[in-house]
Amino acid sequence: MSENKKPILGFVHKLPRASAPGNSGKTHCPLCMRLFKAPRLLPCLHTVCTTCLEKLEPFSVVDIRGADSDTSSEGSVSQEHKPQSLQRQIGILCPVCDAQVDLPMGGVKALTIDHLALNDVMLESLRGEGQGLVCDLCSDRQVEKRCQTCRANLCQFCCQAHRRQKKTTYHTMVDLKDLKGYSRVGKPILCSSHPAEELRLFCELCDRPVCRDCIVGDHREHPYDFTSNVIHKYGNSVRELLKSTQPHMEALEEALTQITELNCTLQARVEAVAADVRAFSEGYIKAIEEHRDKLLKQLEDIRVQKENSLQLQKAQVEQLLADLHTGVEFTEHLLTSGSDLEILITKGVVVERLRKLNRVEYSTRPGINDRICFSPREKAGQCHGYEVYGTINTKEVDPAKCVLQGEDLHRAREKQTASFTLFCKDTAGESMGRGGDNIHVTVVPKDKKDSPVRTVIQDNKDGTYCVSYTPKEPGIYTVWVCVKEQHVQGSPFTVTVRRRHRPHPGVFHCCAFCSSGGQKNARCACGGTMPGGYLGCGHGHKGHPGRPHWSCCGKFIEKSECTSGQSAPRSLLRTVAL
Repeated sequence: MSENKKPILGFVHKLPRASAPGNSGKTHCPLCMRLFKAPRLLPCLHTVCTTCLEKLEPFSVVDIRGADSDTSSEGSVSQEHKPQSLQRQIGILCPVCDAQVDLPMGGVKALTIDHLALNDVMLESLRGEGQGLVCDLCSDRQVEKRCQTCRANLCQFCCQAHRRQKKTTYHTMVDLKDLKGYSRVGKPILCSSHPAEELRLFCELCDRPVCRDCIVGDHREHPYDFTSNVIHKYGNSVRELLKSTQPHMEALEEALTQITELNCTLQARVEAVAADVRAFSEGYIKAIEEHRDKLLKQLEDIRVQKENSLQLQKAQVEQLLADLHTGVEFTEHLLTSGSDLEILITKGVVVERLRKLNRVEYSTRPGINDRICFSPREKAGQCHGYEVYGTINTKEVDPAKCVLQGEDLHRAREKQTASFTLFCKDTAGESMGRGGDNIHVTVVPKDKKDSPVRTVIQDNKDGTYCVSYTPKEPGIYTVWVCVKEQHVQGSPFTVTVRRRHRPHPGVFHCCAFCSSGGQKNARCACGGTMPGGYLGCGHGHKGHPGRPHWSCCGKFIEKSECTSGQSAPRSLLRTVAL
């Protein structure tokens, strides 16, 4: 392949490489940040200086593989195939992507040399007028010329010597500054087994470049060809592999774009929801704080009101007590020190005053109580659209003012649920307006006081309580209803439990003739009859009660209990209201 021909694998420059800020990733090591020196290509396609790789801490891994290895150097000779076996393998981590790199038997120096990186380093040095480049022959003086035939960088002295030799007299020499526009200025790639020979051939059996001496040695009888002849076949296979890889890159880039966009959308959504949460929380906090201030203000008003009442009662009591002290002291002084005449003279005034003081009504107990409680779970309405909880209650239930109401208060049926309602009121006779009071209800049979009936108390949270129970047998029952361990009004009271309600088996009709459709054998409990052989009653005939009644028992009330004591005759069961 000629020197001016573009490399077949020209896509390599697209591979990701770590780079220092301001430096090219193709020419600088990602670890030391300096120009590559003996760069090695890792299996993950990242390039690192040999010295930098040797400084990495190796680790031991278990590897199952044969003699062939992807990480072997390009200059190693072919070895016989060995069966796979379990062996310890030394590895390192790529300093760029943390990928595991299994080192070949020769260690770091057995990894593939990155000649593309060397070429880029050479071009980078040329851009700096050749600074840092030394002669390939003497390795001492600065480079000034390049032999295009040998692809060697020479100093001025070695260049003259190169031209004086018969074999290299006609080689083309180019000034170093004239190479700045070239894309490839790398040195010839020599065989690691035969350093004097250039790799110009390709062993197809071992799938690696070889030199002329390798062909007559370890690669004897292996199929081979010049690299210029096989590059198109292998280059095309790499191109096909690259072509099949491109869709994955596009799909991953699209996925990365979607992930990035979704992440931005997610962040925006989170910020919006966070703003809603903050707004709601701040509003709720303000509502709670306002409700708190309102409760504290209400509590302060209650304190002032109660203290004023106490102060007023205190002043009245103190005044009455002072008046009594004055009356008692004056009267005692009069009786002990006054003469008979003086007593008789002042008797009227003293008696009138003492009688007046004795008639004054007063209470020995404070007129108010200290009952102030806070109910945190009780609903307190809404504040700025937020439901708030917590109320301050000063009412105290008075069992003497509580009342009982209900249709089943004094009567019930066996095996049927009876219920009544307890209305709790305070000392002023007003409804408590809330629940939570200590209610205790006991229902016991009069003749079986050791077998109380199970009761259910439902707190309606408005000062009323629904009490229900189900007596199992008929009889007289006693009911105790207590609030704060004290009986309410009307407690205890008795309940008469009768047998279960007996429904009417007949029909509630005006007459047997109409309800049966004119059947002669239709009877009625009223006992009425009709001429012509009719056994039941008819309008205006003998025995008809003159108003609607039950055919089974003759009762005139539609919603009543049947007292016939027996089922209706077959003819009555067929009687229906038309």
